[in-house]
Amino acid sequence: MFMLRNVSKFLFGDSSKESIIDIPQGQLYLVRPLSPKGYSELIFKDAAASIRRTGQEFQYQLVVQRAYEEGEEELLDDEEGENGVADGLGGEKDEKTFLLDEGLHFRSEIRDGGEKVLAWRDLSGDLGDLYEFVCDRSVPAGEVGTFEMVAMKCQYERKYRKPESTATERDLHQFLFTEQPIPSASPAAPKPTVVSPVTDPSPNTRGTRSTTTVLAKEKKMAKPERKSETPVREEIPTVAPPSAAHPIGTEILAKESAELHLFDFNTGAFILQDPLVIATVSEVGKWQYWLQITGNERDWLGQPVIADINPVFNFEYLSFIFNHYTADGSAYSWLLRFKSQEIMERFQEGLMQALWEQLNEMKWHKSKDDDREYVLEAFQDLTMEDAEQGGQEEEEEEEEEVGNDGQRSEHYDSDESEDDVVTRQDDGHVNSQLAVGYKHDRSFVVRGSKIGVFKHTPNNNLEFSTNISKVETPKGKLFSPKKVMLHAEDSNMILQDEKNPNSLYRMDLEYGKIVDEWKVHDDIPVNTFAPEKKFSQMTGEQTFLGLSRNALYRIDPRLPDTKLVDSSLKQYVSKNDFSAAATTEKGYIAVASNKGDIRMFDRLGINAKTHIPALGEPILGLDVSADGRWVLATCRTYLLLIDALQKDGKNAGKLGFERSFGKDSKPQPRRLGLQPAHVAQFQHETRAPLSFTPARFNTGAAVDDKETSIVTATGPFIITWNMKKVLAGRKDPYTIKRYAEEVMADDFKFGSDKNVIVALPNEVNMVAKQSFKKPTRESIASPVKGMAGVGAGRRSSARRSGVGKLGLGRDDIVNSPY
Repeated sequence: MFMLRNVSKFLFGDSSKESIIDIPQGQLYLVRPLSPKGYSELIFKDAAASIRRTGQEFQYQLVVQRAYEEGEEELLDDEEGENGVADGLGGEKDEKTFLLDEGLHFRSEIRDGGEKVLAWRDLSGDLGDLYEFVCDRSVPAGEVGTFEMVAMKCQYERKYRKPESTATERDLHQFLFTEQPIPSASPAAPKPTVVSPVTDPSPNTRGTRSTTTVLAKEKKMAKPERKSETPVREEIPTVAPPSAAHPIGTEILAKESAELHLFDFNTGAFILQDPLVIATVSEVGKWQYWLQITGNERDWLGQPVIADINPVFNFEYLSFIFNHYTADGSAYSWLLRFKSQEIMERFQEGLMQALWEQLNEMKWHKSKDDDREYVLEAFQDLTMEDAEQGGQEEEEEEEEEVGNDGQRSEHYDSDESEDDVVTRQDDGHVNSQLAVGYKHDRSFVVRGSKIGVFKHTPNNNLEFSTNISKVETPKGKLFSPKKVMLHAEDSNMILQDEKNPNSLYRMDLEYGKIVDEWKVHDDIPVNTFAPEKKFSQMTGEQTFLGLSRNALYRIDPRLPDTKLVDSSLKQYVSKNDFSAAATTEKGYIAVASNKGDIRMFDRLGINAKTHIPALGEPILGLDVSADGRWVLATCRTYLLLIDALQKDGKNAGKLGFERSFGKDSKPQPRRLGLQPAHVAQFQHETRAPLSFTPARFNTGAAVDDKETSIVTATGPFIITWNMKKVLAGRKDPYTIKRYAEEVMADDFKFGSDKNVIVALPNEVNMVAKQSFKKPTRESIASPVKGMAGVGAGRRSSARRSGVGKLGLGRDDIVNSPY
C-alpha cells in the first residue's frame, strides 16, 4: 500500500501538469454491437489517450486526441479549404473528451495475442454502444493497468469529492466493472479471452514496469470470473431526500391528488415513487407560500413556492414538473401526474396564484382577468401560432453544420514571451462586459478600468489586438464602466460610471481614451441606455435613448448644455422601476422593468401603445427582433418570448408597437425555460441557482435577415435556442456548452448565428455554435477547462485551441489605432 501511495503521489501530485497519465499510441473505435447503423467505426487511426485535470476540483476528463503524421494536418487543411469544409469542428474533429464518471463503466482488457483495450460506454449513443481504444503493441500492459487504476481513483474523487489518497481497496472496487467481455472492434474476430491488466497481468508482462507489480500486489481483489451471462452492473437510482418540516398553513390555495415521480440522474427518466399523494399549496405567512406533497406512509417533500422551482405544466401528459432544493443546495426534479385536466387546472391556478403573489406582493384576485390568463399561459408548454412547418428542418440544420467556418481563438502573438502576457491578473478584477462590433470586426471586453480589444479574423478566430489600459474621465479619474455601448459606426464607445449617474462619457476608440463628458440632466439620472434604432451603431446617428427608473427620453450629445431632449421626455408619476430597453430597425421601443412588465412605444414622448403584464420576476435584459415581431425578455430563471403581431381584429397585421391590442386579442407569451430535469442536473453539478445573462437574438448580415437563434448563459453553461424549434413547440429547442468557469458575457458575432463570442472571468473566445450539444448527463457534467488547451496536441503538429486572454502587455498602454 505504501508503494501504491508513492505511485499515486507521483501521478496526482504535480498539479501544474494538465495531463496525469497518457498512453501515447493507439486507435479509437466506436463499436455498436446492437445497432443497425453498422457494427464499428474507426474514429482516429492514430491517437493518444490521456487523463486530464479540469478547472474544477475532483473533476477529470478522459481525452482521446488524434495525432498526425508529419505534414498530414496541413494536407487535410488544404483539402478542406478546397472543398469548403469547416475546420471549425476543432475539438470535435481532432479530440474526444469524456467526463470520468462511473456512468462510463470504464474498464480494460488484455486479450489472447496481447492486444490491450480500454473501453467505456457511449452515453449519448444507443444501448450497448461503446468506445474502444486499442493500444499499440508497443504499449506495456503495466501502463494500461496503471491507466485504469488512475481512472478508478478519478471516479472516486468525483463521486465522493475527496482526494484519491483517502480511498481504500473497498472504495475503489466499486469502480472495477465486471460486465461481459469487451466486443472486438472487428465483428469477424473470434471471441477473445480476456484478462484485466489491473488485477491479473499476463505472465509475459509481469514486471514489465514496477507499477504493474505494485498494483497487482496492492489490489489482490481479483475480478470474479467472467461468465457469458454476467449481468450488467446496476447503478444506484436517485433517492428522494428527507422531507423538510412544513409550517402551519393559514389558507389552502390548492389541494389535489396525483402520482409522484422523481427524476433519476442515472437513467435520465422519471421514476414512480408513490401512486397516490396529496399535493397542497398553502399560504404560511405574509407573501409566503408552501408546497407540501404527502403520501399515505410518509411526507415526500415540502418547500417554499419561489421562482427557482421552475414550474412547467404539460397538459398533453397531465403533468406538472418542478425543482426541489434541499438545505445543502442539492437539486431534485419531481413530476406530479394528475388524473384529469380539471384537477390539473385547479392545481395550476393555486400554484401560480401563490408564485405570482410571492413575486408581486399583491393579491391575485386584484389583477385583471386577462393578466391572470396571460400568466397561466406563459407557464404552459405552448406551441406558438403561425409556427413554420419545416419538414426539412433537420436536413437544413445538418447542411448548415457542414458549411461552418473554423473557429479557434488565438493566443497573443506567438513571439511574445510568458512575461509579456499575464493571463490571470492579481488586480481583483474579472471580465464583466462584452460589446460586439457591427461595423468593424472587433469585440471589446471590459475588465475593471481596462478594456481589451479583440479582432475577428476571416476564419472566425479571435485575435488579441490591443489593450486600453486606463478608463478615466477627462479630469483623470479612473473608473470601472457599469455599462458600455458602441456608437457612431463603432468609432466611439459610450460608457457610464456608476458613481456619476447623471453623466455619460464618450471614448474615441481610435485613440483609446475618453474625450467627452456628457451631462444628461441635473435631476434625472441615467439608469440604462440603448441605441436610437437597432442598427444605429452602423451609422453616424448621434442620438440615443436613456432611461431612469421612471422616465424614458432621448439624449442628443450635440446640445450645448445638458443633453436630454425635453420634447422627447416621457416621465411617469409612479415608480415603474425601468430596467432595460431595446429598439427595432424602425426605431420602435420596448421598455421593461424590475416589476416584470413590458411597454411598447412607436416613438418617444407619448403613452405606450401596449402594456404587457408582469409574470413577477424582474426583467434583467431586453432584445427585439429587427422587424419588431418578437420581444425577448430575460428574467433570472427563464426567458420570455412574446409575439407582438396582432392576428385578428381591426388591427390584424399590426404590431403591438403600432396599435394597441384589442380586448379579444392579446400578446401570446412563450416562457423559454430549461427543462426542470436539466436544471436539477445543472445545480447538481454547480451547487448554484440559475441566473441568466441578458439573452440576445442573432443579427443577420443584411438588416432584413430574420433572427434564427437566441443565446444566453447561466453559471458555466452557454445555451442557444433554435427559433424554428421554439415556434414549432419542439421539446428539444436548445443546446448547451459547459465551461469550467462562470460565463460572464456572451453574444453572437454580427451577421451570423454560427459563432458565439464568450467572455469568461479571465478568457475571451469565439466558439462555433456547432460545438454546442444536446443537454445530456455527459454534456452537462463535462466542463471544458477554460478554452485553452482543449485541443492541445501531444505533437507539435497537432491542432491547438488557444484563447484570447484579457491580459496586459509588458507596457500596459494602448494608443494603437486599429
